[in-house]
Amino acid sequence: MLDYKLLEALAVVVDQGGFERGAHYLGLTQSAVSQRIKLLEARLGQPVLVRTPKLAPTPLGRRLLNHVQQVRLLEHDLLDQIPALGEREQRLRLAINADSLATWWSPTTGEFCRRQGVLLDLIVEDQDVALKRMRDGEVAGCICATPRPVQGARAHALGSMRYRAIASPSYVSRHFHDGLTHDALRQAPAIVFGPDDRLQHRYLEMRGYKESFPHHLCPSSEGFVHLALAGMGYGLIPERQVARELEEGRLVDIDPDSHIDVPLYWHHWRHGGDTLDALTAHLLDMSSAWLTPPAPTAASLT
Repeated sequence: MLDYKLLEALAVVVDQGGFERGAHYLGLTQSAVSQRIKLLEARLGQPVLVRTPKLAPTPLGRRLLNHVQQVRLLEHDLLDQIPALGEREQRLRLAINADSLATWWSPTTGEFCRRQGVLLDLIVEDQDVALKRMRDGEVAGCICATPRPVQGARAHALGSMRYRAIASPSYVSRHFHDGLTHDALRQAPAIVFGPDDRLQHRYLEMRGYKESFPHHLCPSSEGFVHLALAGMGYGLIPERQVARELEEGRLVDIDPDSHIDVPLYWHHWRHGGDTLDALTAHLLDMSSAWLTPPAPTAASLT
């Protein structure tokens, strides 16, 4: 049988990003935590952590972390029947893309967290790679652009975020005075969220442009808008995020006839407990106020 003290040591070391911080969180010495991990590895006959070049779970370690995540959620469900088991406070560790966090996530989930007494540990990740966090056992749920769930999880279509090519009027007059020509796109600085962000590339390919282009990297949704306002570049921004700036004329849609809709899916563990199920139902009910509704055939994947 699994020794949950050893599993908890593994989970905390990964959550906290190191043995020293994990030991502080558990109120133990670093040596004691290290011994628990070594004992776990000795009982299993293989490593659960890779120490170098960066601390990370092995494939076996990821499977154990998935299990620990689900056990934590299920144990919390028992508190309604057995309050003496522990604190009622629940923490959910989730991965979410920055644009959702900057637009619809807070107004959608705020009341739920207050009502349920839930605290969130949010990991900001690009919508195209957030699912890796679930696959690695780091989170109980995630928002991503991938419809296919990992083993042991469910995925539900929430809707789509609409992105438009946005820039300041002064930027447009400097770089696109003759329109969005290939010569202009070859020289005009764009704004890209990060190395994994392919949205700008998709937009340019829609316009038949497949060459390289100068760009800023800005891994912040709010910073992305500020760079556009400062006339530093153009980029794909959720139209809801800049509705006021567009209305006031501080930003403009440089290509009104084009947009990109990015579908978003909510992934969660199949046996994640009542709190995770309640959050799922809440998201499916409330997200339609902020996102373009999903197609009827893509409502749920199991």
